[in-house]
Amino acid sequence: MERVTFQNKGNTVVGNLFKPAGFTQDTTYPAIVVTHPFGAVKEQVSTTYAELLAAQGFIALVFDASYQGESGGEPHFSEFPSARVEDIRRAVDFLSVHPDVDEDRIGALGICAGGGYTVNVSQTEMRIKAVAGVSTFDIGSARRDGVGHLGKQSAVYRTDLLKRSGQARTRETGGGEVEMFSLIADNPKFDMNDLSTIPVMYQEGYKYYSEIDPNPRFMGTFALSSLSRQMAFFPFEGIELISPRPLLLIAGSEADTLYMSQDAIERAKEPKELLVLDGASHIDLYWNPEYVPQVADKLTEFFAKNL
Repeated sequence: MERVTFQNKGNTVVGNLFKPAGFTQDTTYPAIVVTHPFGAVKEQVSTTYAELLAAQGFIALVFDASYQGESGGEPHFSEFPSARVEDIRRAVDFLSVHPDVDEDRIGALGICAGGGYTVNVSQTEMRIKAVAGVSTFDIGSARRDGVGHLGKQSAVYRTDLLKRSGQARTRETGGGEVEMFSLIADNPKFDMNDLSTIPVMYQEGYKYYSEIDPNPRFMGTFALSSLSRQMAFFPFEGIELISPRPLLLIAGSEADTLYMSQDAIERAKEPKELLVLDGASHIDLYWNPEYVPQVADKLTEFFAKNL
């Protein structure tokens, strides 16, 4: 593994580059940009899949999103969809001129929100030849409407959040403190003493990030000022533009976000495939040894065929 950096509009993006076993410098390899979930850092889910793909002969690049992890950008712990999309383009830039990469064989994989960003950028980034998402998450829909039936948000609540996000921006512009926001603790519908009120994705996500694969740079809360930009994001608009390049989405049958992958696939044109793993939740595809090998095998098959 090699530590690397590249630039995104003045922010230094920090990444790790994984090379295949038996790597030699007398050839070039297909490469995959792997984009992490909302809140995660590069050492977590994206590295899990990067290592598995590298073992199968691919160069894989993971990185911390701008404003997150080890990467630059202020206010830190912001989630800006436009920056996340541009991160992926800059990652493709990096790989396109790397001496060990075949620039005509670059693919992209995103997990959770990273899947939504990957689908979005691939609509207009023709250097990406094959597109895959795991537990693909539409962050715009989630912030506007909530996640599934448990997280359903009213128009009144949405408007209130937008007002608060705007007020937070005003305070920051005036030199005030950055206000942080928690998707669970700051939602009045969710009761930590009654987990039945909280979507399974959030329950399992909390356990994953706090117990299964903790990292001190994990973004547990984010800058409220960035919430309005998340609501303004529509990752699947224009998804048909990915065609005729192939699209693969993988989701769990028990994921409370399955409908997002179904929506994306319905909108997309051929060639496209949605693989639903029986019994798996959204977070299971991050780490669960019952499902991760199945996902990795499918991704290997997909990228080997299409890169």
